[in-house]
Amino acid sequence: MTLINLADFCPATRVLGPGLRFVLWVQGCCFRCQGCISPDTIPQVKATLIEPKVIAQAILSNSQLDGIAISGGEPMLQAPALSELFAILRQERDLSIICYTGFTLAQLEAKNDPEIAVMLSYIDVLIDGLYIEAQNDNRGWRGSTNQVVHFLSSRHLEDAPLFTERKRDIEVYLRNDNALMVGVPTWEFSNQFPDIIRSLGKVGDGVG
Repeated sequence: MTLINLADFCPATRVLGPGLRFVLWVQGCCFRCQGCISPDTIPQVKATLIEPKVIAQAILSNSQLDGIAISGGEPMLQAPALSELFAILRQERDLSIICYTGFTLAQLEAKNDPEIAVMLSYIDVLIDGLYIEAQNDNRGWRGSTNQVVHFLSSRHLEDAPLFTERKRDIEVYLRNDNALMVGVPTWEFSNQFPDIIRSLGKVGDGVG
């Protein structure tokens, strides 16, 4: 049985790609980008282990969703489980799939890993490359200008300018003892987020 090591999720958002999206943050990353906005997802430890079919059921239960976005952590470290999730979803609905990765597409292709190749075959938009804080221009759905937006299908070609030029929006969800930040924040906001949450009397996780 393949399991997704899940750090967190957001059931519906419009700030991580075109349309309404279910977002998954996977646990575990092989990179340590300076200024990472999801530092809690870096340790390669067990978080919430969940079957792909269980997540698929949650996603498919919302008929208003246009697609999903996968971030982390590093999604490519969980290619078999995520590919299984994508396959289940596509059997039921033609949902759009956006995925973030710290690897470049060239690096992924050079691995000649059949599991990664299967995962890439399902992805419509791959946003690749390490986050570089000094190259965060506060625009679009990618974190820094070195990151490349690859349209692996034609689905979102007409939305191409939004991925690099769109004014950024974020959502913050306050929960019992923490906060979930969804979206690609501006450089200024990501640095101020912990202080903002403390001022509200909450502890910020900084996920998303």
